[in-house]
This record gives sequence, structure tokens and C-alpha cells, in this order.
Amino acid sequence: MKSLIYLDHAATSWPKPPEVMQAMQHAMVEAAANPGRGSHYMAVQASRVLFDTRKILSRLFQIRNPNDLIFTYNTTEALNLAIKGLLREGDSVVATMIEHNSVRRPLEYLKRVLGIQVEYIPVNKCGELDMIRMKAAISRRPRLVVCSHSSNLLGSILPITEIGELARRFNAVFLVDAAQSAGCLDIDVSAMNIDLLAFPGHKGLLGPQGTGGLYISPAIELEPLLHGGTGSQSEEKEQPLVRPDRYEAGTPNTIGIAGLKAGVEQVLARTPKRIYQHEWGLVQQMMDGIQGIPGLQLLGPEAGQPRTGITSFISAKVDASELAFRLDREYGIAVRAGMHCTPLAHEAAETLRTGAVRASVGVDTTAVEVDAFIEAVKEICGRA
Repeated sequence: MKSLIYLDHAATSWPKPPEVMQAMQHAMVEAAANPGRGSHYMAVQASRVLFDTRKILSRLFQIRNPNDLIFTYNTTEALNLAIKGLLREGDSVVATMIEHNSVRRPLEYLKRVLGIQVEYIPVNKCGELDMIRMKAAISRRPRLVVCSHSSNLLGSILPITEIGELARRFNAVFLVDAAQSAGCLDIDVSAMNIDLLAFPGHKGLLGPQGTGGLYISPAIELEPLLHGGTGSQSEEKEQPLVRPDRYEAGTPNTIGIAGLKAGVEQVLARTPKRIYQHEWGLVQQMMDGIQGIPGLQLLGPEAGQPRTGITSFISAKVDASELAFRLDREYGIAVRAGMHCTPLAHEAAETLRTGAVRASVGVDTTAVEVDAFIEAVKEICGRA
């Protein structure tokens, strides 16, 4: 593979730590049987991989019972399980304008087929939530409040502790999409009053693709998204009630989950706090380097303000897709351009017509790589 400066960590982190690949290879050899479906050595080892990973994720998110943590194949599946498993005909939902389509599309689907009511609370161009509108909406006692912890376009961070307190006060279920925050922001489900937490394994947790999960509060019962084999209560015609079996039908991605465990171990060793500080510093360097380029407009919080490791921007001189294409082909720099599956956030940022370029840093991104990105953007926009 040619030399690559990878700035697409908001989509998937890369490269993975060596420990992740080693754990997956070990599991392929030692734990490649079906967990929970047999008592032979390899089946027991596979079950141990799953339980040990639940335990370490519970430590990261301050979850009391590891069995309340359900494995999914990505955040999208986790969000669909939470939304479709909870909502019923006539329910109302409060969401925000920075939601990913993995939230918006299930909500709009249920709006069409069940008649649920959905209110999207505005954010300003920097991605800051209108908390007056949010408080008013939650005071009307919706069934569900759902919000992204951090915008995958703007990098802004929502005050989920405050939102969680409001949801608890008015007896609403609180669902948090941690796609951009798991691994770089501290999350405590109890302290933040989070009832449902959806997260990916392949981004900030440094695991492989095909991994993710959903924390489900013990006070909440969801209808399963899938029905089928669980290895338990096989004589029953209905899905078992016991967790996590109720929500994990079929053969899981044991090999990937082994890699996820190794990734979370790396996150805990570095700590989310230090990871955030590293990524925040690189984003400030990036913003400082490109903000003076003629015709270039930065999106999201202003320099010096809290944000996750995302820098999005548009250029009046170069189309977003062309800029991303040239960064890749001419400079070996991987970024992402387009809508980023979040049209409401683009509407708030007034970039729905143009899309945007998104450069996102990770735990191993260096200042030298950020400098190379800055010079490449200067050269492309300067030649336009």
C-alpha cells in the first residue's frame, strides 16, 4: 500500500493497534466455535471472549451489569434496536438537528408506519443546541429523547448530562448516540442518566468493523430486532427473556469482538481524557493552519472551544468532492466529502447544497501529518 495520511477516523479508525490484530488471530485459532451453543473447549473459549469484552466495556461506560450490554454489528443496528424496540403507535420523540441518518431514518420510518411524532431541536451554525427549545420540548413528556453526543459533521459536543437530567425529570427514556464520542469522551451511564447507549467498535474504541453495541438499562425492555437461535431455552417458541440472549439471535462476530476487547484495553490504557486532549490539539492546529485560506470556511465550534477530532470546511473555489479526490490522488491524504449521512446538520450549517470536506484525526495522528494536510489544502485552493 502506498504511503497514506489517514484523516477519516470519524468513519473508521486506522490503523488498528497490533494488539487488536493479534487478539483476532488468537481467537480465530482458539475461540472460533459458536459461543453458548456447546460445552466443548472452543465453545467455552468463545463464550469467555464475549463475557470478558462485556466486562471491559462495562468498565469503560460505568455499567453495573455486563449482561445489560448487547453486542451489535455497528451503531446503526444498535440505534435501530433501541428506537424500533421501544416506540409504539402514537409515541412522541425529541431529537436534534445533528442526528445521523441512523437515528433520523428509523424515526421517519416509524412516523410513517406508526404515526409517532418527532421534533428536531435546532442547533446554530456552530452546532450548539438550543437548550431553551430542548427544555420546552422535554417538558411535554415525550416517550423518547435521543441525541448524538457529538456531531459527525461539526464536531460539537452536546450537554448530555443536562439533557439526561431533563429526560429523567419528565420520565422520558434517554438514548445517546456515542458514535463520535465513545473512546474520546468520558461516559458514565448512571451519572449521565443514560437509559440506552449506542456505540461503534470500529471508531474510537479501535476495534474492527462489524462490531458495536447497545447498553439497555435494566429498567427498560425492548422488543428484539431479530428472532432466532440463542443457544438458550431452545425448547421455547418465543425469544428468551434473559439478557443478553434476548437481543443476540444468531452467531455473533466472536473474532471481531475479541479485537474489540483489545481495542478497549488500549483506550483504557491511554484514557479517554488524554485521547481527547491529543485529538483536540491536532484539530486546533488544523483549524489554525487552514482558516486563513481565501474562500475557505470552517464549520463547527470556533477555535479554542470544545469539539471532538473533526474539522469540516467548504471552499468557495473548489468543490468538496474534487478537493477530497485531489487530496487522495495527488497527496495520499484520505478525508471524506459529501453529506456525511447527516443532512439536518448540513441544513443548520447552511451547507446542504455544497456538502463539506471532513478531516478527522485519531489516537495516532501526528502533528507532522496535520502540517502535510494543511500545505496540501493551501496548494489545491491556491491553484484553483
